Amino acid sequence: MTLPPKSPAPRRAKTGAAATDIDPQSYAAFVGDLKQKIIEARHRASMSVNREMIVLYWTIGRDILARQEREGWGTKVVDRLAGDLRLAFPEMTGLSSRNLKYMRALADAWPDPEIVQRVVAQLPWGHNVSLLDAVKAPEERAWYARQAIEHGWTRPVLVHQIESNLFVRQGSALTNFSRTLPAAQSELAQQLLKDPYTFDFLSLGPDMLERDLERGLIEHLRSLILELGKGFAFVESQYHLEVGGQDYYLDLLFYHLRLRCFVVIELKIEDFKPEFAGKMNFYLSAVDEQLRHPDDKPTIGIIVCKGRNEVIVEYALRDSSKPMGVAQYQLSHALPPQFAEDLPTVAEFAREFPLMSVVKLRIEIERAVRDLAFARGIVFDRPTGIVNMLRDLRRQGPVPASTDEMLGALRVMNEASHGVDVDSDAAKQAVEIGTIFLADLKVLNADD
Repeated sequence: MTLPPKSPAPRRAKTGAAATDIDPQSYAAFVGDLKQKIIEARHRASMSVNREMIVLYWTIGRDILARQEREGWGTKVVDRLAGDLRLAFPEMTGLSSRNLKYMRALADAWPDPEIVQRVVAQLPWGHNVSLLDAVKAPEERAWYARQAIEHGWTRPVLVHQIESNLFVRQGSALTNFSRTLPAAQSELAQQLLKDPYTFDFLSLGPDMLERDLERGLIEHLRSLILELGKGFAFVESQYHLEVGGQDYYLDLLFYHLRLRCFVVIELKIEDFKPEFAGKMNFYLSAVDEQLRHPDDKPTIGIIVCKGRNEVIVEYALRDSSKPMGVAQYQLSHALPPQFAEDLPTVAEFAREFPLMSVVKLRIEIERAVRDLAFARGIVFDRPTGIVNMLRDLRRQGPVPASTDEMLGALRVMNEASHGVDVDSDAAKQAVEIGTIFLADLKVLNADD
């Protein structure tokens, strides 16, 4: 009798010394990716719970309103309801008389259930309470709610933006964008600018110099970017340009990720003067010539000054061919207490600076990848991401040895670029990987 052949023994994973063969960078990128997926899953779960709770609160409030209108019940019924509901659900928080009154106010302020699902239920209960307390106009309340969702504002930040009257300030700067930019970009750029800018996180006296204002803004970079708005990535302060053998320095240089362009900000501690526009026009020409990539949109200038006369600004910008705007700033000598806890200390800023480094490094990497593609004769018909560009480059020739690690780090870079909070360790790891990758890219660029 012939015995059937033995099945091959299952292969066992290698242990011991072989485990040390794991590449540290590849492993770190893998762990970072898993951590991010866990964070995202937990966030989705918490958001789902929040949505159900807000919809429940709105439903309770709607039913209370309807009963009061139909039965003629007075306000005291809310206190009675709170007692009965807490007896029925002792383990459930949020059923106090005060909260029930807010639920009724929520239903009264947002009568459309579709808006509740799409907007109101996306915000935590504390945010909704703050909106009910501070904003009475429906259009304005809806605007703040959508902005809070888009920018991920914490409750103190939302309250600060309301108290600083952001709804009125947004899009109010005097500009020439409608004449110097394409329609779609002009509208977006206009809405991104504010007037006045509120720098109430600074404590500067009346005798301050422009350098004091600039230094204060850099020391509070996170708060500055919060005030500027989503999409601003910091490049450098006192950015050096050489034109005609002479040195010039830009107060603040940013890159805007949605507009896809550089943004030059000049700070003035005096009222606007016509010569400010002439100097900004010169700076914009220099940045377009020396820094702007062919895929970038025209550089935008923002002159932020102590005050301005609308007629003088209009005349100064009328014949300028470069897109620029003029806005005022306002300072407060006392920090708003509700916002103080959200501002970074020096130690916190030191921990968060890697996020700024991630954004800046990502821009440099994308430019280097595009330069390599251009050197190899690869033309992209439409704007595309780094991943797709690297795939095309791989088909045409060699790519850096660190490309696979870079692809893992791109998730962190992209999230930091879009204003998502990123773990500081993951940010540092992304900077390390990206720096190596950028150096490898430069070598390839030099060879090509």
